[in-house]
Amino acid sequence: MRAGSEFGINGVAVLFRHKFRSYLEKRAYRLWLKSHGSLDNETRDKHRRSVSGFIYKPLISIILPVFDIEEKWLRQAIGSVRRQLYENWELCIADDCSMAPHVRTVLEEYRDLDPRVKVVFRSQNGHIAAASNSALELATGDFAVLLDHDDELSEDALFYVAKEINDHPDVRMIYSDEDLIDTNGRRYGPKFKPDWSRDLFYSANLITHLSAYATSVLREIGGFTVGLEGSQDYDLALRVVERIDESQIRHIPKILYHWRVIETSVASGGEAKPYAHQAARDAIAAHLERMGRKATVTKTVHNLHRVHYELPEPTPLVSLILLSDTDIDFTVRSVAGFASNTGYPNMELIIVCAEGYQGVIEKRLESFAGGENAGKFARFSVLGSDKAGVAAKLNLGASSALGEVICFADANLKPIGADWLGELVSFALQDEIGAVGAKLLYPNGTILHGGLLIGVGSTVGVAHHKWPAEADGNITRIRLIGNYSAVSASCLAVRKVLFEDFEGFNDADFPDRLFDADFCLRLGKQGFRIVWTPYARLVQTDKNRRLNPEEPVSTSENESFKQRWQEKIEYDPFYNPNLKRDSGDFSVGPDSDQRS
Repeated sequence: MRAGSEFGINGVAVLFRHKFRSYLEKRAYRLWLKSHGSLDNETRDKHRRSVSGFIYKPLISIILPVFDIEEKWLRQAIGSVRRQLYENWELCIADDCSMAPHVRTVLEEYRDLDPRVKVVFRSQNGHIAAASNSALELATGDFAVLLDHDDELSEDALFYVAKEINDHPDVRMIYSDEDLIDTNGRRYGPKFKPDWSRDLFYSANLITHLSAYATSVLREIGGFTVGLEGSQDYDLALRVVERIDESQIRHIPKILYHWRVIETSVASGGEAKPYAHQAARDAIAAHLERMGRKATVTKTVHNLHRVHYELPEPTPLVSLILLSDTDIDFTVRSVAGFASNTGYPNMELIIVCAEGYQGVIEKRLESFAGGENAGKFARFSVLGSDKAGVAAKLNLGASSALGEVICFADANLKPIGADWLGELVSFALQDEIGAVGAKLLYPNGTILHGGLLIGVGSTVGVAHHKWPAEADGNITRIRLIGNYSAVSASCLAVRKVLFEDFEGFNDADFPDRLFDADFCLRLGKQGFRIVWTPYARLVQTDKNRRLNPEEPVSTSENESFKQRWQEKIEYDPFYNPNLKRDSGDFSVGPDSDQRS
């Protein structure tokens, strides 16, 4: 459903503003390319001096399967390897029984020209996975880099791979940012990626290009899987991450790969090679099964993927915690909105209100004991609090919760779609996941909360703030399940035992703001993933009430946060240093990154 149709005339205006934003982003990337898109001789010399100082100069094998590609693209792909500043490489090419005679001629030419070029000519066509395995058989390098026959590496690509290996000797898997390149050589469509984000990886192939793997790991897993053509690289990455620790996965936040857009390539759009996308979903489902997860994988926007974790039977009790103010009518409307728009079958409602209002609220809610809301809540509880801070009130509500999962939700929200709570709970129940956040919208259909970014905007910023709800955003993150450093307590689900183990929200240092970010960062520090899902959606009901992320944070809370989380403020792994830090809209600009 599009923002324009769902949110009326305001939504249409938002979409028009988004189209203008897209135009500005394209222009901004063109400007960025003028500063960062190519290397000058001074930088080339600097990189070469760096290489001379490397303790370890790994041999890097480039894996290149080839089949009936136009000569100009084949030459450009090979040429991009031969132009590498880092020279300790071998190019392992497997021709998959091409019918076009120029392919053999070109490959033999380069083989005779450069001893680092190795070529095998397959006797029969086996498709891309089999051809990639043939190329891998030629590899003698420590690491293998994947290259498609119509794409190009940036000339510093292997330099940065070698540098990453030297900086992190335990690394086993590396990926970089990338962009698209058309048939005229024009670069566009940058993909500025976060560091390793498992749940985003399950939604779309975060790794894609450039990707590099320890060759020994590729051999250990048996190379590429024949039968998953079109998604053989995705399947490869899935099987690799099963064998290595997440600390051995490294992201280079630089555009090191240019993905050629021609009519038949996946880069041309989600509808190209539809069999490849279904193969990807099959590969993700098989991976999750091997990992012992009960889940299904379905198609979502742009032929990408959505993971559905199964809820156990019987469904666990969930404690829905709402904060009330002194406006009793507003509180009753809020409860009615949650009751009528929630399909989860087993939940209790805990309302935390100002001291002295318990009896009034309880009396007004007696009507929910019957009628259409009968059975919606297993239990009602109204708690009075004289605490001034939001965090303390939420902690009070949690202390009374009987549910296996706690869901904090702002009373100034109304769910869109009855399955919002089941979606949050399905993730919160996964052992390795800490907190789960929802997609929160303004009444005009723009993003109110889309995940929290650390060190962006001020201390904490909102991802994609005020973007249209149905826009893609940075690498489609507005519309895909993924990870952030934190999510907003305006709608946050967490297992009760985990909330208690981490001693809840820090209401002493963060009484009103930033307590959610602090809590999530504490979870993340202990290895728990923080998940944001766009399939749990709620909308603000009253724009004049609380729930304003633009409201200034107190000086004391800001300072406390900086003291505790300076490292995250300097570098949020779920953002990207190529993007501006003055807001969370993921804008790129000429001043936004460095090439070092």
